Amino acid sequence: MNSPRIALITGAGSGIGRAIAQAFSRAGYCLAMVGRRERELRETAALTGLPALILASDISTALSARQAVRDCVKHFGRLDVLINNAGLGKLAAIPETSDALLEETYRINAFAPAWMTLEAWPVFARQYAETSVGGCIINVSSMASIDPFPGFFAYAGSKVAASIMAASIAKEGAAINLRAFALAPGAVETDMLRAAFDESMISRDQALAPAHIATIALACARGEHDALNGKNIPILPEAFKEWYKQYQRDNPPLPAM
Repeated sequence: MNSPRIALITGAGSGIGRAIAQAFSRAGYCLAMVGRRERELRETAALTGLPALILASDISTALSARQAVRDCVKHFGRLDVLINNAGLGKLAAIPETSDALLEETYRINAFAPAWMTLEAWPVFARQYAETSVGGCIINVSSMASIDPFPGFFAYAGSKVAASIMAASIAKEGAAINLRAFALAPGAVETDMLRAAFDESMISRDQALAPAHIATIALACARGEHDALNGKNIPILPEAFKEWYKQYQRDNPPLPAM
């Protein structure tokens, strides 16, 4: 395939999404970048040094999420990698979790990736039929999908949904060579992390750099981790692993029924 590869990245205005945009642009991808704030998306585009399709959109509705995929395909003529990275992670104990927070969290973290997958599926199928080239979907999940911290009732549940979607996509997508991965990092040094945890709770050396997640996402897209197709992939720094071991000792699992 001689035409440029196309990656659609949600939540590209900051944090992990911005790092993914930079990594994929360096690898030669043309980018469609989705986020709520156009200014931040343009800042990301400036950091890549390349033109990009800027899609300032709130993808918490089916219409807007699907439209982002349609706009990308209309602009570039194809889609090779869909990266569902946009996320919402507000701390709230179960008794303090409102209906509004629950719905907003699931809309962004679970429904948006599902809607975008549904819209992208026939695109990937058509491209495979025409060129025998498969696509890739990457859902940025969280370690909370494996072992949630207190206060992550809504966040963890929504990220579990995003993670298990990768397994479904990989199984049903095999017929069109569509691969899927869920990335489950621990703490990542982003504004979202610091809105929930200060450095007395999670120090900087216990947090991953966004660029580390971006490197793994790019390797997945390139086919370097195909043995993990359909899997939820934990990503933890060494310092966080030690902290996590202590957390598990302090918070033993419930006994089996």
